[in-house]
Amino acid sequence: MLCGMPDQSLTSDWPASVHPPGSDSFEQTALEWLFDHVPADYRLHGVLRRHPVALSRLARQYVSATLDAAREGYRTARVDLRGQLPPHALDQVMNAYLAEGRRTAEVLRAVEAVDGALRAAAPDRGRDE
Repeated sequence: MLCGMPDQSLTSDWPASVHPPGSDSFEQTALEWLFDHVPADYRLHGVLRRHPVALSRLARQYVSATLDAAREGYRTARVDLRGQLPPHALDQVMNAYLAEGRRTAEVLRAVEAVDGALRAAAPDRGRDE
């Protein structure tokens, strides 16, 4: 249990370092975790700190595009790298694409979970600011 919130409400996709929705530190830990999954320069934009839902949207798009790129790379690598690498190296490249694709898909599911929780936590926030 963390900050009085039962762990059973969190899905298996929930990132371990993000505190549960409803806890006092939820938004802060969500922000820190999301910033770790986007380009470092995103930290320069104060609006993303002030509005966590904006950051989660950008993170969702960024990670989704990264996954799409990994899938495209996997589909085209054998043709594109034919004659450039020995067969064993090409197999290793394909394995790298597979591993990174799996890892990125896991990150995307976690980003989507955090995004959904942030949206649910502040559905009317935009009207007050």
